[in-house]
Amino acid sequence: MGLALTVLGPGRLELRRWPEVEPGPGDALVDVAYGGICGSDVHYWQRGEVGESVLRDPMVLGHEIVGTVRHAAADGSGPPAGTAVAVHPAQTCDVCPHCLGGRSNLCAELRYLGSAARRPHTQGGFAERLVVPGARLTPVPEGLDLRTAALAEPASVARHALARLVDGVRGRTVLITGAGPIGLLTVALAHLGGAADIIVTDLHPRPLAIARRVGATHTVEAGSDLPPVDVALESAGSPAALAAALRALRPGGTLVQTGQLPSAGVTAPFHLAVTRELSITGSSRFAGDMTDALAVISAHRALFAPIISAEHSPGDAAAALTSAADPATSSKVLLRLG
Repeated sequence: MGLALTVLGPGRLELRRWPEVEPGPGDALVDVAYGGICGSDVHYWQRGEVGESVLRDPMVLGHEIVGTVRHAAADGSGPPAGTAVAVHPAQTCDVCPHCLGGRSNLCAELRYLGSAARRPHTQGGFAERLVVPGARLTPVPEGLDLRTAALAEPASVARHALARLVDGVRGRTVLITGAGPIGLLTVALAHLGGAADIIVTDLHPRPLAIARRVGATHTVEAGSDLPPVDVALESAGSPAALAAALRALRPGGTLVQTGQLPSAGVTAPFHLAVTRELSITGSSRFAGDMTDALAVISAHRALFAPIISAEHSPGDAAAALTSAADPATSSKVLLRLG
């Protein structure tokens, strides 16, 4: 693993040298190039917890990882040495009904890179090197730079959210609440998916400006009146945004909840689900590999590039996390680990 960005507790970071992990026959060794900072990384650093996942021991952060295979898996699984890859952050059992049914994101044994959900914690990928099963590596399309490819994991999350819509978005009016990285990636993918209109709300002007660059047809300051929409994807994780999305939906509309709402105290006009016969569903992470997300990013890299707002070295990690925590001034912030 070498040097790795380690969180010790709220507000406490350290570049710690971790012992190297001995690869098994199915494991590859990846030289990490970039890691995208997620809201969960920020929360572990700020509060020492993400929901019910509480930091109890030092933990390496990071689950949005791209790099290059240094040593391929000895058993022949996964891509060969020298391949640029995105790392799938989830380890699952592969034998439960969810895994066998194509919904591995719901596996009860799921472990995610850089997560304190279990103890011992699952160490993350903000490190010099990472040992990972070869089967969890997705080759990056030729010509796609690793910096932009670092969007693969959150783009897969956004693709999964859109896939929860039975009828898709083509020709429909779509509302996306929250123009953080997941919201912006959802905007870009909905645009490519043929949405007729894409309305985006946020509290800050900068993310709304980026939303217009990646496909939004209308942007609205959060709290303003909204036009009727066919589909709403709530990515802010805000009870107020949830309420606004429900009110904006036309009869027969669909809400997809992707933002992490508080675990208690959420109130919203759910009576509208009855009177308007709304469909309400959740979306958690993603299932499958990242091949399709990488292919879309590669084919439309100029569309996705504005979502990356900055990159920092590991020695500047506190500034990087501070930047990522401020939605008014940043979107996707990267750590340059290579």
